[in-house]
Amino acid sequence: MIALLLMQWRLPQASNFAPGVDKLFDFVLWISIISFAIIVLGALYFLIFYRRNKIPENMSLYITGHTKLESGVALLLTVIVMVIFWWGWVDYKEMKRAPSDSLEINVIAKQWLWQFQYADGRLLTNELVVPKGKPVKLIMTSEDVLHSFFAPTFRVKQDIIPNTYTSLWFTATVVGDQPIYCAEYCGTAHSGMLGIIRVLEPDDFEAWQMAPLASQTPPTPSGTILNGDAAPVIQNLAEQGKVFYVTKGCSACHSVDGGTLVGPSFKNLFGRDVELADGKKMSADENYIRESIMEPQKKLVKGFPSVMPTFKGQLSDTDVNSIIAFIKSLSAKEGGH
Repeated sequence: MIALLLMQWRLPQASNFAPGVDKLFDFVLWISIISFAIIVLGALYFLIFYRRNKIPENMSLYITGHTKLESGVALLLTVIVMVIFWWGWVDYKEMKRAPSDSLEINVIAKQWLWQFQYADGRLLTNELVVPKGKPVKLIMTSEDVLHSFFAPTFRVKQDIIPNTYTSLWFTATVVGDQPIYCAEYCGTAHSGMLGIIRVLEPDDFEAWQMAPLASQTPPTPSGTILNGDAAPVIQNLAEQGKVFYVTKGCSACHSVDGGTLVGPSFKNLFGRDVELADGKKMSADENYIRESIMEPQKKLVKGFPSVMPTFKGQLSDTDVNSIIAFIKSLSAKEGGH
């Protein structure tokens, strides 16, 4: 009866992670219930059968320790805790490793709304549209303060930090609308920072992607092409990044064909190890590229001069996302991403 009652109160399972998270939760819950029952029943037993008015004080026995019993209980508790740790660690590692064929969507959190930036140039507010049955990777950053992306029916949650990228992934398993909350207090309207994950059948999602973009407000002025009095045509994210590559002067220092100029080439840059001037190596991921744009003197690449200016304050988060998408596209052609 208790199990049936708990099932009625449980949130729907709408992602691939939900069943596993619920199994671990149930395991911890039942261990807690059993432990609570043993402790309470044991306390009641001693209260009833060893109360003072039943056994005279002068007849009370001096009780010594029981090494085997105490060691056994300690060992049992250690095993239970390690099982919980191992189970959680396995699930955690799976949550951190997004499949290589995941649909990547950029998320920008700000007081007090969510923006979702797609590779085709779409920019949605408070509505994340995803296909059922396909892995989706969210690459997230904050425009102002600390936020936290929480989708309870998906059993996923991830803090979103200003000036850096965090990520999570999931595969939606149920068609329909699922809620998004901010789970980190972020200011006056924190409770109103709500969104929706709209899960579509694969064919419906494909049709949604094929819908025209001209009526959408362009994410950045450089992300549009104006054709006389016609409506603006929105470029995809990589094409927007290519526009920045030209208009912001990146092409003068960074080639796209592997050639060496003043700075490293963008060809096959994303995802490979970069050797720094101090001898350290690090992966050229989203965080590395963002930091190189905003604070170019912080991590200099070995063999290149310290001449790049900072673009902090000149580029928005959507602009930076498009530049990263452009660099990724130059790596994807050779299988680098």
